[in-house]
Amino acid sequence: MNTRVQETLNKILDCFKSGDIPETVIYSMFPFSDAPSAKWSLLNRMLMFISGTMDARGYKQWQQVERYVKKGSKCLYILVPYINKVEDNGEEKRALIGFGTKAVFRVEDTEGEPLGYERIELPRFPLIERAKSWRINIKAVSGNYKYFGSYSTDRKEISLATKEECVFFHELAHCAHDILKGGLINGQNPLQEIVAELASQTLCQLVGKSGEKHLGNSYRYISRYAEKINLSPLSASAKVLNEVEQVLNLILNGRNNEKQTILDLAA
Repeated sequence: MNTRVQETLNKILDCFKSGDIPETVIYSMFPFSDAPSAKWSLLNRMLMFISGTMDARGYKQWQQVERYVKKGSKCLYILVPYINKVEDNGEEKRALIGFGTKAVFRVEDTEGEPLGYERIELPRFPLIERAKSWRINIKAVSGNYKYFGSYSTDRKEISLATKEECVFFHELAHCAHDILKGGLINGQNPLQEIVAELASQTLCQLVGKSGEKHLGNSYRYISRYAEKINLSPLSASAKVLNEVEQVLNLILNGRNNEKQTILDLAA
């Protein structure tokens, strides 16, 4: 096997060994809709995420959007299938004969004109100062029409593809839960997702925002995860109520029980 191909595949295997593969898959499924990588295979998007970026392109692709690779930057390699025409019972067919690699560069290793998703402006969400006090980076992404928000426990970063407060609150709840537990279970753990969704709806109500219009979606969201652990939505919610309370206390009062009102945070 080609050495570069072997090294590239080893990156994925290392994730399996370390247990990081669930989170890697989740973030690989959150590609930018207007980036070339949105059309890549899941394996290549995983390789991109493992390399610390959510946007990577070839040298000429960056030039097409008037961005240029910084001097001294190192590339990462994605896998490229080799397809050949073969004859099968008198018919000509296309067949996979192996893989090669292609060099691409991370957006972080380029400079030049701003990209479309870099121009997206997020509103000043209520409670955003709490996230900043925890040194959580909050950034806008264009999304892929399936996911509207995500939180990376490793990067301590919230990515948002919507201006809806309820999505920000959901990811903020994951941040607080992460702090309280000293780390979350990788992947979309049902109980963790239910904690985040219940906390999100409560925060919407507390700061007087538009949580009510999302109650139906929240119920369906909780129901879907409750079903995965063979519980009713009510039983699953009751099971995590204590954790939800702790998450809310941490978000509203801070790690050191600072005396800061909800109205102050929402201002």
